[in-house]
Amino acid sequence: DNVFVNVVASVQYRALAEKASDAFYKLSNTRSQIQAYVFDVIRASVPKLDLDATFEQKNDIAKAVEEELEKAMSHYGYEIVQTLIVDIEPDEHVKRAMNEINAAARLRLAANEKAEAEKILQIKRAEGEAESKYLAGLGIARQRQAIVDGLRDSVLAFSENVPGTSSKDVMDMVLVTQYFDTMKEIGASSKTNSVFIPHGPGAVKDIASQIREGLLQANATT
Repeated sequence: DNVFVNVVASVQYRALAEKASDAFYKLSNTRSQIQAYVFDVIRASVPKLDLDATFEQKNDIAKAVEEELEKAMSHYGYEIVQTLIVDIEPDEHVKRAMNEINAAARLRLAANEKAEAEKILQIKRAEGEAESKYLAGLGIARQRQAIVDGLRDSVLAFSENVPGTSSKDVMDMVLVTQYFDTMKEIGASSKTNSVFIPHGPGAVKDIASQIREGLLQANATT
């Protein structure tokens, strides 16, 4: 990735008892020699990887360092006990960029989750509204059916109990009664807005004929 990183390595080593003389006489500075081998292996291994793979393959780098040191230092009477890559620290600008990438990815995931939740909420709200309107429609249909049934029963009962009256006479009387009840309700409320409706006898007759025609059509369709 053309990025500089600082690699912190920890090497545990010890002199072999059977090669104590080699460990004492063959190397004048054991620490610097081991350090040189570590630097060489890390410089050869890390550039082959991208930045993310460097963090993921930290153990592989440590193993490569340990194997190289084991081969080299055994000739000088030393045993490599353990090799660890303690830390890999990129440049400060790179770390900031990595944090921003991570933050952007998490924000994108959060936005997707939020959008999905809002979509589910809207779907559920639409389903609720549709169900509510459906039930309201059923209620209105049943209410109108009950009104029609009640009017029919009233007309039939009145015609049977009062000789000489027709269904039309009874219907006109019911409509006039409902008309005046409606006018009474409008006038009794102090918060009712002004309502302009036809209020002459001719208007009542027109209303009666319209309702009668509607009832006849309903009976014809059923």
